[in-house]
Amino acid sequence: MDSKEAQSQIAQMISFIAAEAADKANEIQKKGEEEFSIEVHRLITEQKEKVRQGYEKKVKQIETKYAIAKSMAINKQRLEKIKARQEVMHKIESDARAKLVSEAQAPAFVTKLIVQGLLMLLEDSVTVRCREADTALVKSCLAGAQAEYSKLIKAETGADKTCSLVIDSEFLPAAPVAGKDGPSCLGGVLLHCQHGKISIDNTVDVRLRLVMEQAKPAIRSLLFPAS
Repeated sequence: MDSKEAQSQIAQMISFIAAEAADKANEIQKKGEEEFSIEVHRLITEQKEKVRQGYEKKVKQIETKYAIAKSMAINKQRLEKIKARQEVMHKIESDARAKLVSEAQAPAFVTKLIVQGLLMLLEDSVTVRCREADTALVKSCLAGAQAEYSKLIKAETGADKTCSLVIDSEFLPAAPVAGKDGPSCLGGVLLHCQHGKISIDNTVDVRLRLVMEQAKPAIRSLLFPAS
């Protein structure tokens, strides 16, 4: 082999090696670009997911805050409505109390209280307890109450029935005093018999409570129809 052939072979080998190197370089570059593209896509996807999660978290926080604020507003409105109802009911009770206290000093009203108690007891002898301040008033009503009781029994049953009434030696508590705690009574009477074993509380306090409890649904329906 002469020098020209050797140089030609060397040139071919160099050309082949260069071509392989170029192919290898292109392959490496292509793979690098693919890996780069994959990495970029991965990073973009991760960032998108982070942004999405962050957005959803903020949206959830806003929704939670809104729900809490809404619930608090509803509760506040409900409490204000309850407070307004209670104030109205207390005003009605206060007005009713004043009226009953005034009526409790009327002989006709006291007589009715005694008669109602007698009709529930249906006893021959009944003791009437009242406030010490009302002793004279209640005592003046006993005869009328006895007569009315006998009249009603006669009309309903045809029987002649009487009842002996006496004023109790014990008294109901005195009228309430502002700023003073302890038992009190607005007026009315308490009837008992058989040595105190049976009693009917017909005081203004008890009647007021009964009236308010029985009237509450009607009052609420009248004053708060939309509730």
